[in-house]
Amino acid sequence: MAVNPLTTTILVLVYVAITLVLGYMGYKKTVHAEDYLLAGRASHPVVIALSYGATFISTSAIVGFGGVAANLGMGMIWLTVFNIGIGILLAFVLFGKKTREKGAETGALTFPDLMGKIFHTPKLQLISGIIILLGMPLYTAAVLIGGARFLETTLSISYTTALLGFAIVVAIYVIYGGLIAVMYTDAFQGAVMLIGMSILLVLTYIYLGGVTAGHKALAAMSSLVPEALAGQGMTGWASMPELGSPIWFTLVTTLVLGVGIGVLAQPQLVVRFMTAKENRSLNRAVLIGGPFILMMTGVAFTVGALTNVYFYQHMGKIAVDAAGGNVDSVIPLYINMAMPDLFVIIFMLTLLSAAMSTLSSLYHTMGTALVCDIWGRGQRCAISLRANQIGCVVMMVVSVLLALAMPAGIIARATAMFMGLCASAFLPAFAVGVYAKNPSRTGAVVSMIVGTVIWFLWTVFVHTAEAKVLGISQMLTGAVTILGAPWTVIDPLVIALPISIIVMVVYQLGMKNKTYDS
Repeated sequence: MAVNPLTTTILVLVYVAITLVLGYMGYKKTVHAEDYLLAGRASHPVVIALSYGATFISTSAIVGFGGVAANLGMGMIWLTVFNIGIGILLAFVLFGKKTREKGAETGALTFPDLMGKIFHTPKLQLISGIIILLGMPLYTAAVLIGGARFLETTLSISYTTALLGFAIVVAIYVIYGGLIAVMYTDAFQGAVMLIGMSILLVLTYIYLGGVTAGHKALAAMSSLVPEALAGQGMTGWASMPELGSPIWFTLVTTLVLGVGIGVLAQPQLVVRFMTAKENRSLNRAVLIGGPFILMMTGVAFTVGALTNVYFYQHMGKIAVDAAGGNVDSVIPLYINMAMPDLFVIIFMLTLLSAAMSTLSSLYHTMGTALVCDIWGRGQRCAISLRANQIGCVVMMVVSVLLALAMPAGIIARATAMFMGLCASAFLPAFAVGVYAKNPSRTGAVVSMIVGTVIWFLWTVFVHTAEAKVLGISQMLTGAVTILGAPWTVIDPLVIALPISIIVMVVYQLGMKNKTYDS
């Protein structure tokens, strides 16, 4: 790239140094298991908000979903609406306070530990931990891919080198500093992300002649929609697809609902509520978290769609064609082609921040799930700090191997899959658990298992996007999917979550006059 190597090296070293210093500060404050696992339950509202937001928004949102917006258009903005309305307001106000209270009351240290103690059964801790270990590496790998792809393009290094270096730097401060280090670095990285995305939005509109001119140009490109997409219901990059069309179902059920609802039951985010000292901290955090998510996702999706205008004006191609058909390459290509040299470095740091803030939380959550919730269950997650650190290393290795094996263009879909699984498996039991005085333990166990199993079966045998890649249905039944349209484009979440809710409600209603069910 054209950026001065010395400038790049200096800025990257400064960024890494600040990150590692904050990680060291977290390490110095980490004495007990509760410090490592829950940041001592005394986090500042600003730190909570930025940590939650930075963990929520990763390279999958900026690179993966930005690329999807370049392919499917501005309809992705509905996901921003859901992210703010559900992921921030509903999450903090409806679930955050109750989660904090239940966590403090039970002494729970992880999300699976919280579920086990709320429902008074170790089974739920074990089941929750297993689901995390099965599903979270997929999301972690997607985040790793997003960061590594941009480093590969920007620094002209091999993908494998970028991936390994990236994974190791994050692992260093997570392994030694625990959740205190994670939240300190998240807050710093969130600030970098906010600066980078703000500049990106302003420069994009300047290049396209202003807000009105940019969006008019995008709307005028509807005739350039590829036949394959037009045949599936796409009407243009500035409008929603045809109601009920395959692309409409993909956009609404997989991307908007899958991620928009799935955020409510993500273990790495739920734990943030348990780090607050009091409910007032969560109220204050909302005022920061809402605008932060608006700038992160709103900018990524808007700029993603508008890249079509830029590439058509400069290359005579729509964005995905310019990127060689890989939606994950659209945003990195746009940044490297369109932006000033200095901003390429700034945006690289923005993506590093987005990826590192999410990765650190995922490493931490997977490591504690392995050590606290599966191996050390019943020992209050206090086997030793060393054991928790080893757990983080093991899950980092698993995630890196998975990232090396995953196909191109997978970032957004892998993210939606993980969040859909979280909602289907955890949300009904979690919602009842934090609100009901006498929650049904049997209902929670059955709901969690049913939600997970149905989500998996629909993913493997019905939803074409995954079933075709996995090939299990083809191998067992001789057909890519066992059902036809429109079921093949309806996301597993839309089927699994309602059934999981019904199961939980039925069992809970049967608990009316009981203290605990057997």
